[in-house]
Amino acid sequence: MSAGSRRDRRFIVEADGGSRGNPGPAGYGAVVLDAASGEPIAEAAEYIGTATNNVAEYRGLIAGLRAAHALDPEAEIQVRMDSKLVVEQMSGRWKIKHPDMRPLAAEAKTVHPAERVSYEWIPRAKNKHADRLANEAMDAGKRGEQWEPSRSTAALDAGAGGTAAAARADAADQEDDPLAEPPQASPVGWAAPADLGRPTTFVLLRHGETALTPQKRFSGSGGTDPELSDAGRRQAEQAAAVLAARGTIEAVVSSPLRRCRETAEVVARRLGLDVRTDDGLRETDFGDWEGLTFAEVQERHPRDLDAWLASAKAAPTGGGESFAQVSRRVALSRDKLLARYAGRTVLLVTHVTPVKTLVRLALGAPPESLFRMELSAASLSAVAYYGDGNASVRLLNDTSHLR
Repeated sequence: MSAGSRRDRRFIVEADGGSRGNPGPAGYGAVVLDAASGEPIAEAAEYIGTATNNVAEYRGLIAGLRAAHALDPEAEIQVRMDSKLVVEQMSGRWKIKHPDMRPLAAEAKTVHPAERVSYEWIPRAKNKHADRLANEAMDAGKRGEQWEPSRSTAALDAGAGGTAAAARADAADQEDDPLAEPPQASPVGWAAPADLGRPTTFVLLRHGETALTPQKRFSGSGGTDPELSDAGRRQAEQAAAVLAARGTIEAVVSSPLRRCRETAEVVARRLGLDVRTDDGLRETDFGDWEGLTFAEVQERHPRDLDAWLASAKAAPTGGGESFAQVSRRVALSRDKLLARYAGRTVLLVTHVTPVKTLVRLALGAPPESLFRMELSAASLSAVAYYGDGNASVRLLNDTSHLR
C-alpha cells in the first residue's frame, strides 16, 4: 500500500459515535483511510460508558484525528462524518452553544493543525466502517470489555447491517433506566490498559446539617429548602479548611438547594473560587414524605414505602421521584461535568442520593446498594474518571475533618 510521499500525504478520517439510550451506553469508532487508494490504515474504537450521541460523535472525531496525526503530523486530513452538528460546528458555520460540546470541540482543534483539516458531511450509508466500529465498541462494553483491534470486523461488515444509526433508532424503544441494568464498565485493575492521562476527579461533599438532619427526616427538593443550622455552618467551615489544606480543588459546582449553596459558598470563599450550580445535583423529590421521619412514613404510607424499598422505579407518594429518575438526571449531569472539566479536580456539593448514585454507577453496583451506604452530613467522597472509560472510587463518607 502506498500513501504518497511525506510532504503530500493525505488522509481521510471517517468517524461515528452512538448511544443506546441517549444518554446511555455509548461508544465511538473511527477509521483512517489513505486518500489515494481508499485503503484503511488505522482503526480506533472505544466504549465510553454513559454518554449522549453528540458526545460520542465528538469523541470519535478526536480519536480519528489522533490516529491520523500519529501516522503523519504534517498530513492533510479530510474528515467525513454523518453528524451534521459536528461537521458544521467544527467548520465554524454553526456556533457551539451547548456547554458539553465546547471543550470537546476545543480539544479536537488542538490534535492536528487546524489549517490542515477539512470537514465534509456524508450520509450514514457512506459511513458504515466507522459506524460498525462504534457498534463493536458498544457491544464490547456490554460484555464488560474494551474493543480490541484484533477483533475488528468493520472493514468486512461495512456493507452489512448493525449500524450506530440502528442503535439510535432502537434506543427510542428501550426503557432508559440505568438503575435497572447498569452499563458494564470497561476492564479494571490489572486487566485494564494504561490510563489516558490525568483523570477527572469529583470530590463529593454532602452539605452540612440542617434542623431536619439530626431527626433523620426526609428532606429532598420538594420540601421547605431548609438552611444550614449552626452545626451545619461549622461543618462547612471544617470541610473548607481540609480542602484548602489539600489544595487540589479547581472548581466548585453545587446543587441549587439552599443548604448546598451555603456549604459551597463557605468552601469556595476559602479557596478563592466561584460557585456554579447544576440542577441535576439536587436531592430526590420525596413528595408527600417531605419532612417526615421513616417511622411516620411507615405508619401513613406502608404499602408505598414497601414498594419504594423494593424497586428503584417506585416513587414516593404524592408525585415524588423514583431513584431511577434521579439516576438518569445525575448521570446526565455527570457526563456534562466530565466534558466541561476534563482532567481537573472538581468539588461537587450535593446530597445523599446524588453522591450515592455517582458511587453506585462508578462501581457498577445494583440499585439496592443505595440502601447499603452510610453518608454523614458534610462527609467527603471521591470518584476519579479516566479517559479510557474506567472509574475508580477513591473515598467514601470520610468524616475525619469533623472530629
